Amino acid sequence: MISTDERVEGRDYPSSAAVDLAAIRHNLGVLRAAAPGALQLATVKANAYGHGLLPVARAALDGGADWLGVAQLAEAFTLRRGLDEAAVARADAPILAWISTSSSDFAAAIEADIDLSVSWTWVLADICAAAREAGRPARVHVKIDTGMSRAGSTLADLPALASALRMAADDGLVDVVGAWSHMSRADDPSEAGNASTASHVRIFEEGLAILADAGVTPRIRHLSATSGILWHREAHYDMVRAGIGLYGLSPDPAVATSEQLGLTPALELSAPLTSVKVIEEGTPASYGGTWVAPTRRWIGLVPLGYGDGILRAASNQARVVVHTAFGPFNAPLIGRVCMDQFMVDLGPAEGSPGTPTARSGQAPAIPGDIATLFGSGISGEALADDWAQAADTINYEIVTHLGAHIPRIYRDGADATFGSNS
Repeated sequence: MISTDERVEGRDYPSSAAVDLAAIRHNLGVLRAAAPGALQLATVKANAYGHGLLPVARAALDGGADWLGVAQLAEAFTLRRGLDEAAVARADAPILAWISTSSSDFAAAIEADIDLSVSWTWVLADICAAAREAGRPARVHVKIDTGMSRAGSTLADLPALASALRMAADDGLVDVVGAWSHMSRADDPSEAGNASTASHVRIFEEGLAILADAGVTPRIRHLSATSGILWHREAHYDMVRAGIGLYGLSPDPAVATSEQLGLTPALELSAPLTSVKVIEEGTPASYGGTWVAPTRRWIGLVPLGYGDGILRAASNQARVVVHTAFGPFNAPLIGRVCMDQFMVDLGPAEGSPGTPTARSGQAPAIPGDIATLFGSGISGEALADDWAQAADTINYEIVTHLGAHIPRIYRDGADATFGSNS
């Protein structure tokens, strides 16, 4: 649980997300043990899945990660600047970025030693022009579409891209560092899911053969994210990409939970109650009156809402743990999640209808008591998985939706320090 003292710096924004950097390193160790022969890329895209880009990246490097990966080139620039300022040698922190557009500043990426993904010949042409401008080759990873139908060159288009890559390499404009792809159903243990993964591996091998026929020999082949790391040894290749598992969450809790996998959720989201009061039987809570008090009740107000990334779909479904002087207890979320706050049911209240709050018996909680939405589960709090189930979504969405404006607190085991959100 986040203590009151830890909130001092963020008092004007009362909610906080505490990130355990020791858990990040632990989770990398678990994933490394599952793929011991492969290099490890820590995926820190989307503000490190909502956990904070630079602190998580540095923790991952300290934990032995060989590479860092982001989707957006802008995030790669932020990451490189932060690592440079922290005196992290670029050779010790290679970065791969995989989303680009016709307006991307490839010259700046080359200067920043950022590896670039190449799926199409037009991207390669733009990168080659930037390499001429920079006076040095660009480091690229050619992406093969193995069945996701997202980025990546299809097998039909790959020969032309492979030929162009070979010519660009011969001209000293590119260094083909890697070949890679994504798998769409590696978290699915069904017969159809395993068949899909086998198809991805087969297409990837065919793509590698097309590259080889053109004289393109990438040094690092990578196909597996967390689910591939855990459940598909045949897809490990030279490097694996630790994504959701890096943050202590399972790619699919229905297949195996974080606890079963030995992973520790790294993020705990908490906020102090801003109000505790009594409402009468039959009184609705929040917009639309979707919850009505079954008896005279104590209710608490939590200063987080959908404007902060708390999904409205969790209305009337999720729970928090309220930490009080009498001990922690579960409080269900009642009514619809609002933009900036939501309400929780703190239990039945004494007194006849119309009795003021102050005369309704011992309040079960007071303003300032901490409500923990989700965390590691060690103290009985809900998990991000529980909120995902409540909102009919996935744990990825629960953590990445958290607003960047929510203060992040960075812990390293028992120690806690304040850090920025970047």
